[in-house]
Amino acid sequence: MKWNLRLAAANRGIWKASELQRMLAERGVVISAGKMSGLWSGQPNTVKLDELDVICVVLGCGVGELLLPETEKAPEPTPAADSQTAAVGQPRAVAPRPCTGRSLPPR
Repeated sequence: MKWNLRLAAANRGIWKASELQRMLAERGVVISAGKMSGLWSGQPNTVKLDELDVICVVLGCGVGELLLPETEKAPEPTPAADSQTAAVGQPRAVAPRPCTGRSLPPR
């Protein structure tokens, strides 16, 4: 996912992180200078959902404008290494347990 806060803010005439930080504080979300720097630079460590709600309200946008999918970065599916692994919905062969009355130790 790509964090797109800076462009979303610029589209609404907000050019400084401090201006957005003040607007968020007016809505009850106090963000430290360090965290605001991460949000503004496009590399946030964390974004809480309640903070995301307030950011969307302040900017008048939806989450889809702040978070852009980068599908080209998603890893390709890897084939199963174990031949006994079955796809969802497909039956797997079941190996019978020995009739000794004891279970086998974990692998």
